[in-house]
Amino acid sequence: MEMDHRTVSLAEQIFDRLENEILSGYYQRDELLTEMKLVTDLGVSRTPIREALHRLEQEHLIDITQKGIVVLGVTQKDLADIFEIRERIEGIASRMAAERITDEQLAQLRETLELQEFYVPRKDADHIKIYDSQFHKLIYRFSGSSVYYDTLMPLHKKVQKYRKASVENESRAVQSAKEHRGIFEAIAAHDGAKAEQYTVAHIVNAANHILKRGN
Repeated sequence: MEMDHRTVSLAEQIFDRLENEILSGYYQRDELLTEMKLVTDLGVSRTPIREALHRLEQEHLIDITQKGIVVLGVTQKDLADIFEIRERIEGIASRMAAERITDEQLAQLRETLELQEFYVPRKDADHIKIYDSQFHKLIYRFSGSSVYYDTLMPLHKKVQKYRKASVENESRAVQSAKEHRGIFEAIAAHDGAKAEQYTVAHIVNAANHILKRGN
């Protein structure tokens, strides 16, 4: 396991890796892990692993029991709750972005959208997912509120396994890019009401597509 000790602690890096592996489905719900297995897999000592596991338990992604470490992941009920929260507040973040965005920030958002639109017809799911996620992340940031950003980013991250399946669906990938284009145009016009309206519709459509697929 390659670690970058210059930027974050070892425990932080292990947390990021394990969180990603749980959310991506590498570790399945109800799978039983042990500290020894993680020590072997990651090639590090128990101390940073225990720190990372404590954080994962706080995030409700694992349950530490006497039998071992039980993977919880994200359930169908969790997904429904996440989308309900996003539906209620992500539109407000887009409205705030429309009202506050600078020309430089707008250029960043345009470039991200155009990259997503570039990869959609090429059916490159990995790149579509990257720029789809980046589009949302930029809007959270450009809302100008660290509270909105810190609330929405973890929720957006928790549905990554299901978002990957979504962008691999050609018709949904095309429609999602069109919805992003509408949101962008509203933000570019500094039309907060439309930005909020289009964002809420986008979240509803994403939820309907993902939730109907089931776990």
